[in-house]
Amino acid sequence: MNLQRGGRVTSLHLDGRELLDQGIGIDEPSRDNFVEAGAWGWDEMVPTVDPARYPGPGVWAGVELPDHGEAWRLPWSLLDETTSSATMKCTGVALPWQLQRRIELDTRAVHVDYTYRNSGEHPMYAYWCSHILFRYEPGMVVEGVAGFAPPPPGTSSKLHLPRGSTSSAGLAWSDGSAIELAWDSTLTPYVGVWACNGDLGGYQQIAVETATGGDDRPDPSAPPPVLEPGEQLRWWLEIRRA
Repeated sequence: MNLQRGGRVTSLHLDGRELLDQGIGIDEPSRDNFVEAGAWGWDEMVPTVDPARYPGPGVWAGVELPDHGEAWRLPWSLLDETTSSATMKCTGVALPWQLQRRIELDTRAVHVDYTYRNSGEHPMYAYWCSHILFRYEPGMVVEGVAGFAPPPPGTSSKLHLPRGSTSSAGLAWSDGSAIELAWDSTLTPYVGVWACNGDLGGYQQIAVETATGGDDRPDPSAPPPVLEPGEQLRWWLEIRRA
């Protein structure tokens, strides 16, 4: 884990096999564009995925939200750590958000608890999207994702599932590794599936992106919860041995 590199989880093993995409040799966190900075490992997308302007009404209407948000480019603070767990926090710049993430490991699963807090003085959309980039290989099994079609070589694709339509998905590789991702669809009802088969310079990755809001940004037509000043939102995500 790299706290200065957006709290990025750089490696996740199952029975000695790496599950996360390790990228194509690019790691330039000073770049503004997420792909140019190096799109690999496990990050959190707050307060947007797509570059966008914060929607009105409100005091932050029109504020520019950068590509893939802020959490991946800001330093995180370590709050506590044991041999099997760690709690860390990140604080926003463009908007007054705070995200706390607690990761706990055991032999069966990786369990993650999230807390999003509005630390400002006005109501604010609580937009978060998971961005765990697993390694992709042609022919791998993707379960529980209706409508998923493997992207042809040299291409990528993004599939958005109907709101609240599923609370789990499975990934299985040819080396025998298999996992299930699980979440509470009442708390994080939006899900997108990103798959890249050699696009963007050669990345091979797949992500099941659970989110508090839809359309890859704080969009009033598919809104995340609105938090009052000081209010918190909590949810969880789990990666289980299949």
